[in-house]
Amino acid sequence: MIKEVTNPEEVEARIGKLRLLEALLFASADPLDEETLAARVGPDVPALLEELRAHYAPRGVNLARTGAGWSFRTAADLAPLLRQEEEVSKKLSRAAIETLAIVAYHQPVTRAEIEAIRGVTTSKGTLDILMEHGWIRPGRRRETPGRPLTWVTTDHFLDHFGLETLRDLPSVEDLRAAGLLDSRPVLLGLGGLADDAPAAPAPDDED
Repeated sequence: MIKEVTNPEEVEARIGKLRLLEALLFASADPLDEETLAARVGPDVPALLEELRAHYAPRGVNLARTGAGWSFRTAADLAPLLRQEEEVSKKLSRAAIETLAIVAYHQPVTRAEIEAIRGVTTSKGTLDILMEHGWIRPGRRRETPGRPLTWVTTDHFLDHFGLETLRDLPSVEDLRAAGLLDSRPVLLGLGGLADDAPAAPAPDDED
């Protein structure tokens, strides 16, 4: 795990930095970004992180990057052995799932654009639920009449779904091959915003 250096003092210093970095990541309940880690460990954090990631790659716990943060996660291949069936007290509504999918694939996206893709009005409660889960947040306002607010996903969204970046989202072809694409408006609209979106969406009765 330790890079080859000839000076014993450099070896000891590097070991100390790796141990501190490892401890910080292990003790944190949330992923830590490189800026936060560099403030404690030093400017060579990127190289140290890659060194730790390589060291943990064959182990049961891996060092993973999700968005801007780094954290220890259970090795993906062990998930089936560790997974337990738990009763979910409240599942996300279809409206919330569709809205989250639209934000993930179209961000930054306005509420009006979400409604255009879904073909129904999106209630404020749907967006509030997704914000409570920490999966979406308000983005910048569009420089268009009315300056509508846009919505984007968060690093917590990436962490929850095991994604390093948004580029790791499954493609439309992957969704279709998995049998997840059907005639629902949200899935038909993943390839781009509909040009013939309805002018007056129907009320959303699924929240």
